[in-house]
Amino acid sequence: MGLPEERGRSSSGSRGQEEAGAGGRARSWSPPPEVSRSAHVPSLQRYRELHRRSVEEPREFWGDIAKEFYWKTPCPGPFLQYNFDVTKGKIFIEWMKGATTNICYNVLDRNVYEKKIGDKVAFYWEGNEPGETTQITYHELLVQVCQFSNVLRKQGIQKGDRVAIYMPMIPELVVAMLACARLGALHSIVFAGFSAESLCERILDSGCSLLITTDAFYRGEKLVNLKELADEALEKCQEKGFPVRCCIVVKHLGRAELGMGDSPSQSPPIKRPCPDVQIPWNQGVDLWWHELMQEAGDECEPEWYDAEDPLFILYTSGSTGKPKGVVHTAGGYMLYVATTFKYVFDFHAEDVFWCTADIGWITGHSYVTYGPLANGATSVLFEGIPTYPDVSRLWSIVDKYKVTKFYTAPTAIRLLMKYGDEPVTKHSRASLQVLGTVGEPINPEAWLWYHRVVGAQRCPIVDTFWQTETGGHMLTPLPGATPMKPVASFLFLAPAILNESGEELEGEAEGYLVFKQPWPGIMRTVYGNHERFETTYFKKFPGYYVTGDGCRRDQDGYYWITGRIDDMLNVSGHLLSTAEVESALVEHEAVAEAAVVGHPHPVKGECLYCFVTLCDGHTFSPTLTEELKKQIREKIGPIATPDYIQNAPGLPKTRSGKIMRRVLRKIAQNDRDLGDTSTVADPSVISHLFSHRCLTTQ
Repeated sequence: MGLPEERGRSSSGSRGQEEAGAGGRARSWSPPPEVSRSAHVPSLQRYRELHRRSVEEPREFWGDIAKEFYWKTPCPGPFLQYNFDVTKGKIFIEWMKGATTNICYNVLDRNVYEKKIGDKVAFYWEGNEPGETTQITYHELLVQVCQFSNVLRKQGIQKGDRVAIYMPMIPELVVAMLACARLGALHSIVFAGFSAESLCERILDSGCSLLITTDAFYRGEKLVNLKELADEALEKCQEKGFPVRCCIVVKHLGRAELGMGDSPSQSPPIKRPCPDVQIPWNQGVDLWWHELMQEAGDECEPEWYDAEDPLFILYTSGSTGKPKGVVHTAGGYMLYVATTFKYVFDFHAEDVFWCTADIGWITGHSYVTYGPLANGATSVLFEGIPTYPDVSRLWSIVDKYKVTKFYTAPTAIRLLMKYGDEPVTKHSRASLQVLGTVGEPINPEAWLWYHRVVGAQRCPIVDTFWQTETGGHMLTPLPGATPMKPVASFLFLAPAILNESGEELEGEAEGYLVFKQPWPGIMRTVYGNHERFETTYFKKFPGYYVTGDGCRRDQDGYYWITGRIDDMLNVSGHLLSTAEVESALVEHEAVAEAAVVGHPHPVKGECLYCFVTLCDGHTFSPTLTEELKKQIREKIGPIATPDYIQNAPGLPKTRSGKIMRRVLRKIAQNDRDLGDTSTVADPSVISHLFSHRCLTTQ
């Protein structure tokens, strides 16, 4: 939960336009002089040397970093082998293949027994209610992970098995994912805001044999009965011939009756009674987490696995409408998230780090769990939302835990901007040293407010561009080393900009953002569909990893992300496939055809504007509109609920029948500068849609 985050792809870096809208051309933007000065020239020189080595000597650069981690057996052969060119054979990336390790051992056992920081707080947990708090040390976390690893082993989970996790932001979520990593089982975490249908789809695709969930939780004032949704998903799996044999349930809202409030390593009793919540129970399938843990031993030998063995699957939207199971492997991912966390946030041992992302997204995997723990960091784990119980909640938490490094989404910044400066400035925030943004482009107004008000004009901002597929930060300024703009500079990588013909562009340029060589954190495949992996990321421009994002490089060498090139929408940082939403709409009996485009939104950045063509005999009405919104919420989740649905007796199409979404975006924004429409089969359709468009706020 936490704050709105990216759906699958984390894609920040600024578009550089003042809300020019989807597909708008990026304009240059200059920060005030006091922001753009580099504070530490030696740091900049050091960074340039690090970057040079990472690009020119990647094997040596990452080989030195690998020495900081524990390997049961060393790499027996080449440190790096890869092929990015589909014309030369199968795409593959192998870092340290043959070396064996365990990421859970590296982030917990070594911190406790070698680095002697067992008594250091790993997480401060802040619940939905301000009074719900606890903390867990590295030693306590290790004990709980070992216990739950033993629980999973007793349930038959072993190396290579897939485990689905569907939970809110509570400590048990971290325990569950690390226990999977300890055993070599792949965790597939599904954001607790997704629907039962979405959960079912992911369980089926990855063949999960066990589900871990929670009874229920509050998100602000809203009660979410997660167990009901989990049961609905498992019922759908059963109907499709794939029964899940075991569901482990955390008693989150019922902690008071368990008497767990006195233990520092357990969450406290709930502050809000909920006697009317009925938790459904399936005998023979459901098991209580707390009962299993009481019987489990607190020591568990880790499973040693190859650096190239898969660590987890995380689903991200696909342009075909079917989510892609992004696969990350243990060794390279461990190196990459640990290193990017260390440098991007200028980490020091005394820091208190807070990434507000939900662990259901890649940002939560990399910069709530694995990256901070690999560095022995203390982090804040936040279950709530930024506006509950009031709009100053984030800043009260910053002061409470003396947060030094704060990482959030532009959507949250724009949301809080609406309430003015006072909810921020009434709190000290004196501990803050570095601010970060993630999940989507940040507009200059939000960047300046974040710098001026939240950071009091003294905190550098790291505006990070990356994706679920990349595993960690790709383009970002570095605090104190890089002169700041709300844009991205390159990290340990070799980016390039290509034109439509696949030619690399030099100097100031705009085109496709690609990368020329692999990094340790890059995904290795799409689960169960390597052909889709090759087609999506490597086929368009052989020899390059294709991000799918447009990009402009300015005269200073900074990269401005101009938005998705394919049919994807970024709504409150959630990446949504237009095809997925359209598919959900046409499943309604009244809808014959649907087309979905993005529309600018003052808080979300982008919202959904849907055009629907009805079947004969059906009438467009407010009731139908609500039915369609409900259907999308059930099929995908509340994050995909459209802001606008317009009746479209016809859609603008080419003579070959292709829907012209470029024209639909213009109609949605009431922009009559349509450009070339000579290929539209029936121009009268456009006039009708303009005259009947929804009344929008922008």
